[in-house]
Amino acid sequence: MRVVDQKALKKQLAKYLRLAAGGETVLVTIRNRVVAELVPPGSPRSGVPAVGKLEDAVREGLISPPLFPPGEPPPRRAIVPFQDLMDELQHDREDR
Repeated sequence: MRVVDQKALKKQLAKYLRLAAGGETVLVTIRNRVVAELVPPGSPRSGVPAVGKLEDAVREGLISPPLFPPGEPPPRRAIVPFQDLMDELQHDREDR
């Protein structure tokens, strides 16, 4: 991984693009603060901007990844037994 200041990046952009294309990650800084990353093509980053922002938030620790893998929803659990729910509904209807 390389770190380069914005001014040096401007002067030698082609050099750093070649490094990124060759598989190296280049961190871009302004006043010693990382503001961007040049990553190799095909790195695990989504092309959808919203998904990329979620990935960034997970990496920064702002949110945590999902507990369940994508696909099937988690199994459902009944909160109230069905018969109790029907009895309560019937009781509510009798009040009318």
